[in-house]
Amino acid sequence: MKLSRATIALYVGLVFASGVVLGIFGHSLYAVSTTASSKGGKNPEEFRRRVMAEYRSRLRLTDDQVTKLNAIMDETRARVEETRQKMHPAYQKIRAEQNEKIRQLLSAEQQAEFDKMHKEREEQRDQRQKPSPREPGSGF
Repeated sequence: MKLSRATIALYVGLVFASGVVLGIFGHSLYAVSTTASSKGGKNPEEFRRRVMAEYRSRLRLTDDQVTKLNAIMDETRARVEETRQKMHPAYQKIRAEQNEKIRQLLSAEQQAEFDKMHKEREEQRDQRQKPSPREPGSGF
């Protein structure tokens, strides 16, 4: 079966058009997920500013109420951090037990690689937890 130039051009045009449609659809999905995830925000200070602004406008808070609300939020932040510090040793113990059980399944060579992987993950976690000099510390 021999195809004419017009038929080949039509096929190439259809492939190009389907690529454009797929690209537009993919971009719209990406834009929606990016916008939705950026609304949540991972910066606790930005979250707090948004919450305070919403409370001020919708509840029509007085300056005295804003001051008291800030005190309540500060107290909550401190309590959460205190609880996190208390629970940290328990999590460490559970994690250590898990790692030991995993190591028992592995050969000596695999154990060495597992230890190396574990150390790399710890270093990455420590890097993520260090506050950036440009950003304020964490909290609600």
